[in-house]
Amino acid sequence: MANIRDVARHAGVSVSTVSNVLNGRVDQMRQETLARIEQAMRELNYHPNRVAQQLKTGQAKMIGLLVPSIVNPSFAALAREVDLAAKARQYRVLLGNTYRQEDEEQAFLEDMLAHGVRGVIVAASAMEKPHFSRAAARGMVLVNYDSRMPADVASGAMPFDSVSMDNVAAGRLAAEHLIAGGCQRIAFVTEAGRTMSRGHKIEGFLDAARQAGILREQMVIEGKALAAYGDTEMTDLGRALAAQVVQQSPLPDGLVAINDALGIGLMAGLREAGIAIPAQISVVGIDNIPLAGLIPPGLSSVMPPLADMADIMVERLLARIEDPAIAPQEFLFHPTLIRRQSVKT
Repeated sequence: MANIRDVARHAGVSVSTVSNVLNGRVDQMRQETLARIEQAMRELNYHPNRVAQQLKTGQAKMIGLLVPSIVNPSFAALAREVDLAAKARQYRVLLGNTYRQEDEEQAFLEDMLAHGVRGVIVAASAMEKPHFSRAAARGMVLVNYDSRMPADVASGAMPFDSVSMDNVAAGRLAAEHLIAGGCQRIAFVTEAGRTMSRGHKIEGFLDAARQAGILREQMVIEGKALAAYGDTEMTDLGRALAAQVVQQSPLPDGLVAINDALGIGLMAGLREAGIAIPAQISVVGIDNIPLAGLIPPGLSSVMPPLADMADIMVERLLARIEDPAIAPQEFLFHPTLIRRQSVKT
């Protein structure tokens, strides 16, 4: 079985040069040298001993991604972009489904620490939970996705980066799109569990209604999911909430869904109830998952710059692993409206 010395000899380089390739230190390396080393590795069928590398460095070339449920298309899209950003830096991603259960979150963090993983992206969870602070105190670098940084982070109490879409702006953009299409009786449709990001989207929606002079009572239509915050059942919930929508008097003429999965289910339920979209009710989603553009009619949606957000999250993880003295920051990204056929013009 070939070893690193065999690769160095075959490629005509030093062992330290091969080691630089294995550890991703190739910025200053000539492309010809890198290609020669990679060819030597292929010809000798050489595979580096990752366990030995971990024992030597004390850490694995892996990062963790903790999501409420990969069944939710929004988190599946996030996982893809994080994976691409990590692979570009020669890192792998370990995925954890937690269903917003604290014991699952704690177990995932313990597993990561035990395997030498020192960086984890935490999606859509309340970072004030004590197990996150305990993990940080043990050397874990954390990035919080889709929740704004807590107010007391400046005091050092919450040493986490925060990367989020501007959810207030997202709710406002969605409402303004409906209003621009002539809608006057708009409503926001959501699962009843209020996370910080959901609350911010509703805030932006209501602010747009207020600015347009169409604010009224009971503009939020919500339903309780069977499990937790509904991460695994958004489409079914949207379909069920259509029954509540059609019972409204007067009937809303424009709806914003908390996310595209709920919006797609909502549209299915409205069609089953004999409601024409967008002639009778216009619908806007949030997240712009790929399916949003494939259903008839195409679902207008508010899109986060997910690739840019994933890139900064991975970059911050690796930078703060390398230098723990780097202070945590908040990164807020502005969303973009994607217009399709589900809103009348």
